[in-house]
Amino acid sequence: MTDGREGRTERAGQPGRLSVKATVSDGIRVVTAVGEIDYDTCEELQQALEPSGPLPPRVVVDMHQVTFMDSSGINVLLGAYRTHSTAGGWLRLAGPTGAAKRALQLVGLDTVIDCHETLHQALNA
Repeated sequence: MTDGREGRTERAGQPGRLSVKATVSDGIRVVTAVGEIDYDTCEELQQALEPSGPLPPRVVVDMHQVTFMDSSGINVLLGAYRTHSTAGGWLRLAGPTGAAKRALQLVGLDTVIDCHETLHQALNA
């Protein structure tokens, strides 16, 4: 089931660019990011992570197809985490690998935001 908040960057068809898709699974919004999260593409992710609706936001960011993430992506995730936590909800990350996982570990964000190896684990934590 999707909630109709699907978005893509203008250059999503180009290799390495970012595409973002939002769906809902058992009342939890799943934001799937594919490609690179950087200064040029992070706005799309930020928009997908904005809380919507009256309920506390519960969001999992599926990152298993993110190939690169710079400080812009870190800032978007941290901002979304703070916003969701303040609203009584939560934000979890699923499947970060490679450069994205290294970026999260380098700044310690993986110790602030719950990180899980798989989407299934993040949804059922």
